Amino acid sequence: MKPAAALISAMFLIPSSIAAAGDLSYGKAEYQNSCARCHGQDATGLDVMGDVLMKRPADLTVLARLNGGEFPYFRVVATIDGRYLVAAHGDRDMPIWGTIFRDEGTKSFGPQGGEWAAEARIFALADYIRSLQQP
Repeated sequence: MKPAAALISAMFLIPSSIAAAGDLSYGKAEYQNSCARCHGQDATGLDVMGDVLMKRPADLTVLARLNGGEFPYFRVVATIDGRYLVAAHGDRDMPIWGTIFRDEGTKSFGPQGGEWAAEARIFALADYIRSLQQP
C-alpha cells in the first residue's frame, strides 16, 4: 500500500483493501464501504438488498431532481448522521452512521478526534452522493 493510502486508511478507518485501490476517491470508497450494500453500487437502491429490506432504499441519484434541481446537501448530511428523520416515513431503517463513525473514530483518536473523523466521513459521503446526481 502506498504511504498516503496507508495514512488515509488509518485516519479514516477505511479498510486497507479499499484504500489501496488508489483510483477511488475517499467519498466513493466510503460509499462502497458503508452504503452500497443497501443503496447499490450505482446508488439507485435497486441492488440485491433492496429486494430483501422492508422498505426499498432511496435512489440517491435523483435527490437534486426531487428537490427542484438543487442538491439538498445539509439534509443529506443530517440523514447520514442521524439528525434528520421523516416521521411520516416510519421507523428509520438506515443505520445512524454518525454514531457509528464517531464511535470508530473515538477508539483511534479520542472523543474530539472521533467527532472530527465522523464529520470528515459524512461530508465525503455527501460530496460523493452529490456527484452522482442525474439531470
